[in-house]
Parts: sequence; C-alpha cells; structure tokens
Amino acid sequence: MSNSKVKKYTFSGHESFPCKSLWLKKGYDFVVAGNDFNSPEAVIGLGVGKNMVASIRFWLRVFGVTKNDEQTELADYLFNDQNGKDKYLEDIATLWLLHFNLVFSEEATLYNMFFCGVQRERTHFEREQVLTFVKMRMVEANKMTLFNANTVKKDIGVLLQNYTLPRKAQSNEDFSSLLIDLDLIRQSSEGKGYYFNVDGKRKVTKEIFLYGLLKLKEQEGDNTIPFSTIQERVGLAFCMQDFETIEMLKQLASDYSQYFAYNDVAGIKQIQFTKDLNDKQVLDDYYGKDI
Repeated sequence: MSNSKVKKYTFSGHESFPCKSLWLKKGYDFVVAGNDFNSPEAVIGLGVGKNMVASIRFWLRVFGVTKNDEQTELADYLFNDQNGKDKYLEDIATLWLLHFNLVFSEEATLYNMFFCGVQRERTHFEREQVLTFVKMRMVEANKMTLFNANTVKKDIGVLLQNYTLPRKAQSNEDFSSLLIDLDLIRQSSEGKGYYFNVDGKRKVTKEIFLYGLLKLKEQEGDNTIPFSTIQERVGLAFCMQDFETIEMLKQLASDYSQYFAYNDVAGIKQIQFTKDLNDKQVLDDYYGKDI
C-alpha cells in the first residue's frame, strides 16, 4: 500500500459522548464565527458543558468537518448557511458521507479497525472480542505502549452508541446519536452481543460510494486499483459484501464510463481510471449544482 502517512493511534478525545445529530452544524457555525474552543466563552457559545465542548471539537475533526480547528471545504459544501447542501443532515447520503470519512480517515482509530478489520472476521461480536481484536492489532504494530484496555473499552462503548439503537432508551436523548439511522449495527435479540446488519442494511448512495473510491485513488496514488483493496477499504466501510461491491462498481463504471472501467480478466478484478474525476463534481451529481 502506498500510504506513506505515519499512522496515529487515537482511542480517546470524545469524553465518552457519542456524536449528537446537531453537534456538527453547531460546531461548524461556532468555528465559522471565529470562536476558539479553548476560550472560557466556548461553554456559553456552544451551550454545553466543558467536556462536551471538547467532545464536539473531537467529532468535528474526525468527521472531516474541521482541520486544525478551521472548517474544511467539505464542511462549507454541506453546512454553509447560504448554500450548504444539507445543513441539518436530513439526507441519509450525508450520513453515509460522514460515516465514510470517519472510517477512512483513521483519525479515530477504532472505527477503521472495527468496520474494515473486525467485520472481515465475524458478523456477530461482543465487546470483549472487539477489545481483543484491537489489542492484537496494536501488538502487531508494536504499539502496545499506546494500548490502554479501559480507554479502548470506553471507545467501543461510544462507537456502539453512535450506531446502535438503544434497547432500553431512558429518554429521546438516547436516539439522538448521529449515525443510528444508517442501521449498520444491531443488538442481538438475546444476550449481550451485536451484529453487523449486512443483510438488512440500507444501501449506500452510489455517488457517495464513488466519492469513497476517489478518496482511495488519491491515497493509493494509482489509476488502477485491485478489487481486494476496494473491498477492504471502501466496501467494508459501507458493510457491503463482495458481490454488492462488484454490482456497485459495474453500475458506476456504466454511469461514469468516460472516467473509469471495471475489468474482470482471468479472475483478476480491478478498476482503471482513464480520466480525472473531481469528488466535488460527484457530490454535485447527487446534491445538485448551485444555480
């Protein structure tokens, strides 16, 4: 893999709060207005407690809404007050987009390990198995000094709150996590287990899948990408099985035939980009261009 970026391992920063639906827009507005998260005024400006200020700052970064506490192009594209495409996150495509960024960027290490690692090994899991998986990965990477079981346990708990409907909700607040509507993870009907909702899940919007493919191309630095890499880095991020990813690639290769082709020759499956395609152009194809 030609990913030369030095890997960081981060399992904390959310202060044990899952990301609430309204936080990204609220945080974006806060940043655009030139406010400072370190200022004592941030508590008043965001209308939340001090720990939540830190949590909002964390989620903005790992979802790709901010970089170095400045809003990103994608953040402006989605949340700008004048012409943001989905300011209040009413479109499930935007949730897929944010989810992909969270998994792919590896800014919050667990999410990539979970969707692109744990999921390859098992469809059903318990929290302890996720913890063991992370520990093994850290051993392999020779990074055990960065592994703290309690910290990772909390991180696993927050991840599950981000994606899973609560079994016994205490209040509406329990349903306010940003990514629950994707319905990617469910609790088993009995016991303490969970499972990836691979068979019953919603289908990712094709333009968002293509956005993911372009991010992968950028990272790989190559116009030809083998299917195994696509499935490992993009397909699994969307909880897709091999055959679903192949169908998606065939459909996109047909819709965007001037940009790339899908080939399956002698059992070697790959895509080949023939012309540059801009990720904003792809998002515009879905959200509509500004008039």
